[in-house]
Amino acid sequence: MKKFIAIASAAVLGLGLAACDSAKENAAESAAVATDEAAEAQADSIREATDGTTAEAAGEAKADSVEAAGEAAKDAQEDAADKSDGGTPG
Repeated sequence: MKKFIAIASAAVLGLGLAACDSAKENAAESAAVATDEAAEAQADSIREATDGTTAEAAGEAKADSVEAAGEAAKDAQEDAADKSDGGTPG
């Protein structure tokens, strides 16, 4: 029962914080997530294309680089969205 109460409390807190964001900020954060997901899809494609080939190691390195760039872009977009709305990043 304590676990359920803790989870429910965390959910309510999360919803309360989400309500503080403007529609513009939420849209920008959704776009940031889409950027990251596109990078992950590209990385997966690279891995699939090079899996089992002599270029597998290079493909894995490239995929890791693409994922890192996507994550960095997402973080930068989310930070910009937070700042544009007068909020704090996080």
